[in-house]
Amino acid sequence: MRIDRRAVTVTSLGLTQTLAWASSYYLPAMLAGSMARELALPIQAVFAAFSAALVLAALLGPLAGRCIDRYGGRPVLLASNLIFAAGLSCLAWSPGTLLFFIGWLLIGAGMGIGLYEAAFSTVVKLYGDQARNAITGITLFAGFASTAGWPLSAWLEVEFGWRTACLAWAGLHLFAGLPLNASLPARTDSAAAPEAVAPSQADGAMQTRAAPAGGTEPPRHAGLLLALVFAITWFISTAMAAHLPHLLQASGMTLAAAVAVSALVGPAQVAARLMEFGLLRRTHPLVSAKLAALAHPAGAACLMIAGGSAAVPFTVLHGAGNGILTIAKGTLPLVIFGPLGYGLRQGLLMVPARIAQAAAPFLFGILIDHWGVSSLWVSSLLGLIACLALFGLGRGMRASRQVAA
Repeated sequence: MRIDRRAVTVTSLGLTQTLAWASSYYLPAMLAGSMARELALPIQAVFAAFSAALVLAALLGPLAGRCIDRYGGRPVLLASNLIFAAGLSCLAWSPGTLLFFIGWLLIGAGMGIGLYEAAFSTVVKLYGDQARNAITGITLFAGFASTAGWPLSAWLEVEFGWRTACLAWAGLHLFAGLPLNASLPARTDSAAAPEAVAPSQADGAMQTRAAPAGGTEPPRHAGLLLALVFAITWFISTAMAAHLPHLLQASGMTLAAAVAVSALVGPAQVAARLMEFGLLRRTHPLVSAKLAALAHPAGAACLMIAGGSAAVPFTVLHGAGNGILTIAKGTLPLVIFGPLGYGLRQGLLMVPARIAQAAAPFLFGILIDHWGVSSLWVSSLLGLIACLALFGLGRGMRASRQVAA
């Protein structure tokens, strides 16, 4: 019964995460053009509102994590459904700019308390050190958020208009997301961690005094290294999500071919997560994270050398690396620091990542306009820096174990 209950919890969180991502992060790609035309706004204004939502999400992340540490994930995730529904309704009913921007800020608030960090913190609160497989399971479901969300948003926009599309997503939050999150366990089980401890001053309050299961103290500056890795990988992921078809066109592909190849990102992410769940589940998540951080630079090298003929390997490698790194964002803090204070720490670690995410579409768009495919030199260099930071983190962990021994 316990195994069945955990599977139900992971399934519920996976489905609600798919809904949350599809109705927020992946919404502008399909609806921004129609929104801008009807409201007489430049399309850059729509994406500026989306960026403001991401910044607000970054600021609310630590507060949401602290609440989950104290009260569990169910009330926080239930609140996110209500806030998402309110924000999407504001978009649908907005007669002009003011209510439109308020709607996006509400969606940003929902993202701050209702996306992966909140779901990961919820299962860590429930299952403690045993949450790695649950984190992977959640991402297996939500890996299809763009695969399901983009076609559904596009169909609703074509058939009924973008306002009805927003109302449909709001309805799904109220009549699907809300009941699913309400079904989550209200209290931690016997495997759960104790209450969170107060953060220490080390690493800008990104470490706690809690040690991981192995009993060794986290290496110094581990929080800063993880924050750097997460910021870089989210920057690359968001830049590719916003500009991948444009980038592939710059390599010589037609628009239709570029869109078709870009669609491989989702399946590549899910395939890599299945591999992590199967082949890599007994390895330290730092090992899979190092390999994943190298995937984007390796694929970018193929595309820059061979041009459009290497578009498929590039897209698959990028998607696979991104899929595993999404899991690493949940499992690395758990393995390195332990479950105590996980929610707050996760929120703090993701503040730089959310800000980098907000800036990525604009900054990388400028690079593509000026350098075309050669802009991948920048993302590749960033990916290598992230990999080096992970190697530095690994050396620090080995040194900590030697000192403890």
